[in-house]
Amino acid sequence: MDKKEKLLTIGQFAAMHGINKKTLMWYDEIGLFKPAAINPENGYRCYSYHQSPVLETILLLRELDVSVSEIQAFMENRSAAGLKSLLEEKITDLDLQITHLQAVRTLLCTHHRNMATLLTMDLSEISIVEKEERCLVTVDIDRDTSFEKEVELITAETEKYRLGRLHKASYGSMISVDSLLDRRFDDYSRLFIEIPFLPYQSGLHITPGGKYLRAFHKGAWEGLPKRYQEILDYARKHNLLLHGFSYETGINENVIDRIEDYIVQIEIPVR
Repeated sequence: MDKKEKLLTIGQFAAMHGINKKTLMWYDEIGLFKPAAINPENGYRCYSYHQSPVLETILLLRELDVSVSEIQAFMENRSAAGLKSLLEEKITDLDLQITHLQAVRTLLCTHHRNMATLLTMDLSEISIVEKEERCLVTVDIDRDTSFEKEVELITAETEKYRLGRLHKASYGSMISVDSLLDRRFDDYSRLFIEIPFLPYQSGLHITPGGKYLRAFHKGAWEGLPKRYQEILDYARKHNLLLHGFSYETGINENVIDRIEDYIVQIEIPVR
């Protein structure tokens, strides 16, 4: 007799698939997965080796969080087309979960990098760094835009891109280099949202890749004009041509209680 034709006890079959035999008993009770035979002498459940692929399919679907009722419906009309459709749906769900986890990891790395910067930074330093091209979601503002309106605009974009919660992206403000050169240091024209893994779409703002002047400012926003003047003086002294926009991002909001301790990172493309 072929060894594969021999019946296995519930304990043996459960061990072969890395599950508890109580799981098999429950599957039997709800009619999801029946044993191949019942021992007439003791009433014990017995399983065939050839049932393994069916059980593995059930276990895979359970691992993918397919409900028992969905699996039961599939098992009642089991077919290649039915399994293909079910797996396609779950692959889509997994892709969304993977994208979400990648975005969370990117955000955690950003926070980690910011904390490392906080521990080693020289706030007076102005440096040149290399940055990659990025896609940003932006909303237009001006000097008359109220804080309440800014919140409304950001909330609308958050909902549009299905962020769910604010922590899933990083936020900042933009002021044009033209405004800085004209000493209009409060002439902010846009707010931006950086969403990890956001594919290019029409209407997005693209930050150029290349060299950026990077500086920091600590304290209330009223002190930013003085810092921008220092940045302009530095650029002039080192023959750097600023262009585009200045991108401001707070890097320590989650570890401070006072506005006096607030640190904003300023990055401006240079040629």
